[in-house]
Amino acid sequence: MENNINNKVERVIIVGTDIGARPHSLATSINELEELVKAAGAEVVGVVTQNIDKYSPKYLIGTGKIQEIKEMIKPLEANVVVFNDELSGVQLRNIEDELKVKILDRTNLILDIFAIRASTYEAKLQVQLAQLSYQLPRLLGIDGWSRTGGGIGTRGPGEQIIETDRRRILREI
Repeated sequence: MENNINNKVERVIIVGTDIGARPHSLATSINELEELVKAAGAEVVGVVTQNIDKYSPKYLIGTGKIQEIKEMIKPLEANVVVFNDELSGVQLRNIEDELKVKILDRTNLILDIFAIRASTYEAKLQVQLAQLSYQLPRLLGIDGWSRTGGGIGTRGPGEQIIETDRRRILREI
């Protein structure tokens, strides 16, 4: 999570879920996530939590909470939403499409912190490897990567851009 071009600190809304397994773990986890956001150089401007019975495959949280976060973004001038739970590629895309801001999950935030603080060549390579390994299963969720390539004189639609990107990431790894 880097600062904007204007050196403005990114303003973050934190989202946490409690599936009810451990009574005090949500508060502890949210506090830890706030510290991670600060370590990344951003400012926490809002916290949203939800007690749920099971995770939604579309958004992880309920549609009512998505709407609540959407209504918080403009008044709080938030430009990033960080989820305490790991998001699938589809969830990431759906939430970004709905909220129109940058969406991160806890793992991505931690990888960003490592990337910011890595100083040696070896450390930077290790962080890049971790980021690429994390990105690979989430390619599906990134908008625009299902377009097909191809050109004049080809016999079919060509391979999808997601396939070329997957091959590129595997080559880098």
